[in-house]
Amino acid sequence: MPLSRCPPRGASANDKNPDALDAKRPEREGLGRSRGGLSTKIHLAADGRCRPLVTALTAGQRHDSLVFTHVLDRVKVLPGRGRRGRSRTRPDRVLADKAYSSRAARSYLRRRGIRATIPQPKDQVGHRKRRGSHGGRPPAFDPVAYKDRNTVERAVNKLRQFRAVATRYDKRAYVYQGSIHVATIRIWLNDPTQNPLRDTP
Repeated sequence: MPLSRCPPRGASANDKNPDALDAKRPEREGLGRSRGGLSTKIHLAADGRCRPLVTALTAGQRHDSLVFTHVLDRVKVLPGRGRRGRSRTRPDRVLADKAYSSRAARSYLRRRGIRATIPQPKDQVGHRKRRGSHGGRPPAFDPVAYKDRNTVERAVNKLRQFRAVATRYDKRAYVYQGSIHVATIRIWLNDPTQNPLRDTP
């Protein structure tokens, strides 16, 4: 007895050219492709006591510098206890690694009057030297202040102590962002002091 088969419905998967699909549809839910599969990247700004100030989510394969200005535009620090005034939106100095050493990032910080402590990659240094006098002066860099850049790494480690943040189980980006906010609140409650000392618990 012959078997009747239903014809396939819908379009077949475009596995031969996945980049074409990624270019046509926007990234949703902060999920992206990387070597380990689906991943999400957390961008953040932290204060001197390793406490997150601003967080943002992107797909795992996105470069860090793409949300540099977005994160700094959202920085707000309330005045200290017993003080009055508006929230501070401009930090005194920004410490960042070589991934943020771009002309756009340095111009943004210069325009806002923020001191930048960002090392230059070797390729940028070589390109400037090859241009000779037309390459301009090297940007200012304070190696002593740069030693405190590990504060952001320590802030990330504090967030990773929460399992819901270290390993993403949430499908929706706003749910995962909420988990990050809860973890950030707990970090601030454990260290509410305003003392800008380098030593942190």
